[in-house]
Amino acid sequence: MYALVLAGGKGERLRPFTEDRPKPMVLLAGKPILEYHLSWLRDGGVTHALLLCGYRAEVIQDYFGDGERLGMRIEYSLEEQPLGRGGAFKLAFGRLPEAEELMIGTNGDVVCNQPLAPILRAHRASGAVATIMLTPFVSPYGIVRVARDGRIRRFEEKPTLPYWINAGLYALSRPFFDLLPDVGDHEDTAFPLLAERGQLRAYRSRGYWRAIDTMKDLTQATRDLHLFAPAEAKAKKAR
Repeated sequence: MYALVLAGGKGERLRPFTEDRPKPMVLLAGKPILEYHLSWLRDGGVTHALLLCGYRAEVIQDYFGDGERLGMRIEYSLEEQPLGRGGAFKLAFGRLPEAEELMIGTNGDVVCNQPLAPILRAHRASGAVATIMLTPFVSPYGIVRVARDGRIRRFEEKPTLPYWINAGLYALSRPFFDLLPDVGDHEDTAFPLLAERGQLRAYRSRGYWRAIDTMKDLTQATRDLHLFAPAEAKAKKAR
């Protein structure tokens, strides 16, 4: 199975760590975020990863090479100029074998432990063109519970709210790529059109998930390493 992994972000909010590397190559407990991400895909059955690169692509290429060290095949789709995420997916799609009818699309700056198999089963069963993994929305702030008479009843530190957000992981069938722009974002183009047609589905996951956008995210992910690190990392920690 193939995965198309967006890996060209500049990571402005993670400077100075991104001055010499793209955001997915920022180190998390001594390894690039992208290494955890690729190991998770590999453990989920992905055999070929196509990394969609732009900013400082050579850093990714030099580190991962052909993927042999990770036990998967890694190739690269390079943007000569910024295409946006949808444009990057469209460019990379041209490199996939015609026999591939279903593939994974991801944001490479995410760490997660959700198994891929249930998402793929749900996607196939639904007949959708694209399935988006959703994750619960956790409030970035603490909230205050107030009684009707104005008395403060209690405080809740960053509770999970009754909403779901796009986790940046997709199961994609071939027709999805016909809807992508040459330059632009799939969330502004292909996804709204598929939603109108009833061909876009959701998979709600309660597994561990975190996008690494800020230093705060990086710090928290380091604390949560035992929840998403590959099995060999967990075993090493236990010794």
